[in-house]
Amino acid sequence: MSEALLEHATMTIAVGSKSFAAAARLFAPEVRRSVLMLYAWCRHCDDVVDGQELGFASVAQDAGTAAAALAWLESQTRHAYAGEPMQEPAFAAFQEVALRCAIAPQHAFDHLAGFAMDVREARYETLDDTLRYSYHVAGVVGLMMATIMGAKEPAVLDRACDLGIAFQLTNIARDIVDDARIERCYLPAQWLREAGIPQHELALPQHRAALARLAARLVGHAEPYYASANEGLAALPLRSAWAIATAHRVYRQIGINVKARGARAWDERVGTSRATKLWLLCRGGVDALASRFRKTASVRPAALWQRPAHAAARHAAPAAAV
Repeated sequence: MSEALLEHATMTIAVGSKSFAAAARLFAPEVRRSVLMLYAWCRHCDDVVDGQELGFASVAQDAGTAAAALAWLESQTRHAYAGEPMQEPAFAAFQEVALRCAIAPQHAFDHLAGFAMDVREARYETLDDTLRYSYHVAGVVGLMMATIMGAKEPAVLDRACDLGIAFQLTNIARDIVDDARIERCYLPAQWLREAGIPQHELALPQHRAALARLAARLVGHAEPYYASANEGLAALPLRSAWAIATAHRVYRQIGINVKARGARAWDERVGTSRATKLWLLCRGGVDALASRFRKTASVRPAALWQRPAHAAARHAAPAAAV
């Protein structure tokens, strides 16, 4: 069963995130196993709520069906933490990593709260609203990943959260048009009004030039979070630091590519080539080694969005309003 879970998790990340799959190979075996297990659960939860399979559309779901799916995910997550037998491979994988690595239940339920925002069709009026969503769907994943790697200090966890937020801002910029086609928008509504783009027309070609400027603006807002995340590398084991620095380089490059393509950014899905990934892997190694010689981390900028502070025992109401 154990090897079957690992095989399932490995297949999930290979299909669901080629960018992170490349970096994940750098982790030490035990850490890699846990990282893959966690990713399999995150991917499964996303797919269940959206009616997808490994990130690809399969069945359209109405709000009631999506809400029921979310309630099932919350229930299964509670059962996993209670140590009950799990039939679904993604939850069996999550149970293994969550209990062995002592992942705080609040982190898992905070992640599910991000899917609840999609189910409720939350509106993102300001950048702060977009950052709050980014925390739930990606920043808190950074917290869970950092926990797997042995990080415990709040300052280090802040840096891990920053990296997740940076990843999500990059993803939002890359996927603006694809998201618009399924009637989702994570760009601040204030920005859209300033640019003269009606939200229901986001996917139309005539708005591509203005949309490119908004994407570039969002990519720019990701930069201080990427910079902050670098300061957390020194607290990680070397192989973990190398993997995270590589993922950092790859995702940041995606944002750079989105910005460089301008109005053509959504003609096809923006990514990085195999050769580029290999180059960034080398640069990530240099970043990880350099972090060993860093005496002290710089102070985290006060202007960055701050993750919520949670008491360890507070997880009784995972679907609370965000």
